[in-house]
Amino acid sequence: AERFVARMRNDLTELARIAEEVEGFGERRGLDARTVYNVNLILDELLTNTISYGYADDGDHAIEIAIDHRDDLLTITVEDDAMPFDTLSAPAPDLDAPLEDRPIGGLGIHIVRTFMDDVRYERVEGRNRIVMTRRTGAPAADGRNDERTSDGRKRGTKRWT
Repeated sequence: AERFVARMRNDLTELARIAEEVEGFGERRGLDARTVYNVNLILDELLTNTISYGYADDGDHAIEIAIDHRDDLLTITVEDDAMPFDTLSAPAPDLDAPLEDRPIGGLGIHIVRTFMDDVRYERVEGRNRIVMTRRTGAPAADGRNDERTSDGRKRGTKRWT
């Protein structure tokens, strides 16, 4: 098992650094490119929303990201001191409604719920904590169940070294 831990400021320019660090973690752990892409997409959605809407002041705030990969279980934890916001309380978007009738927002949380097997929110000691888990051999976010090897790689792909 290996753990990735990063700390960032509530600054959108930090997102590129986090994405690069997640890619490095994925390479070290042998995660397939689709999983790494989806992890970065989820983190980008959650972190962008936290930075853009979560703080009542313009001060510096720390956001912590941890990713654990043990066997075939990927656990992502995001913790911040932004205003309390249970991301899971957001209603699921009506994807069948005409685009002009849909409210703005809500697709990021939908992406998180679609890709992850389990998403939990808790408020702990004045901090938001989102814990998300996914089996790395589970179906992809697009609903396809790619054939996978015993170590979670898509059959026919090479392990990153």
